Amino acid sequence: MEVIRNFPDSELVANLRGRQRMDETIRAIYRSHFDSLSWYVMNNSGSRQDAEDVFQEMLVNFIDLVQKDKFRGESTVKTFLFSLNRHIWLNELKRRGRALAREEKFQKGQERVEADTGHMIADRESRQQVIKLVEELGDTCKKILLLFYYDNLSMREILETLHYENEQVVRNKKYKCLKQLEQMLDEKPHLKQTLKNLLNG
Repeated sequence: MEVIRNFPDSELVANLRGRQRMDETIRAIYRSHFDSLSWYVMNNSGSRQDAEDVFQEMLVNFIDLVQKDKFRGESTVKTFLFSLNRHIWLNELKRRGRALAREEKFQKGQERVEADTGHMIADRESRQQVIKLVEELGDTCKKILLLFYYDNLSMREILETLHYENEQVVRNKKYKCLKQLEQMLDEKPHLKQTLKNLLNG
């Protein structure tokens, strides 16, 4: 059975810098530091897979820094690896946070458009004026909006009626149609006000 020995920091760095005994040295780093570094990731909103991915990226960065003579040994290898590992994971969390924020912003925008425009369409008294406006959106939008708001069909029922790929496609098309209708109402303030009056009445 192969024995994996631990290297003192000086020998570990010398091996990486000189590209000597690389496999053995990398296995020694993994054995000595993976558990503690993965624990940090997994206790800060990460999974085991995240921990492995971060460790791999950290290791590649560390080897590159050593070989470019940018690791001077001011700190221990353990401290330096922890700092690298932490930096990589925090950047990943920020990236995910931005992606989530964009998704939430889009979702809120979608909900607002549906709330603002949808209740106008749903009001029976303003039916004729709205239908006239919906006619201008084109046949596809007209079918989707009337099926949803007047016939009270679900997304699945609309999907079966209009034969789209899936329910999400129908949702996206409905959202685009509502957005277009909202823009048309903005361009026709008198009609927008009429609709508001009808709704408030």
